[in-house]
Amino acid sequence: MAESAKKVAERAEERLEQVAENVRERFDRITDGGFTEKIREGRFGDQVDHGVDRARDDERRRKQGGSTG
Repeated sequence: MAESAKKVAERAEERLEQVAENVRERFDRITDGGFTEKIREGRFGDQVDHGVDRARDDERRRKQGGSTG
């Protein structure tokens, strides 16, 4: 039973990887590859997403019973 679940999970992972690759290819076609090239060149490397940090802090406060406001 566990072996078949493992095989199903592996097939699902392979399918998801293929979907992700298809999305990347289509995105590159739509944007003429410009955005992906900028990312590879590191143009967005210095930008930090503070929203993720804020969300983590808010969740931590919620778990501790505090206000997120």
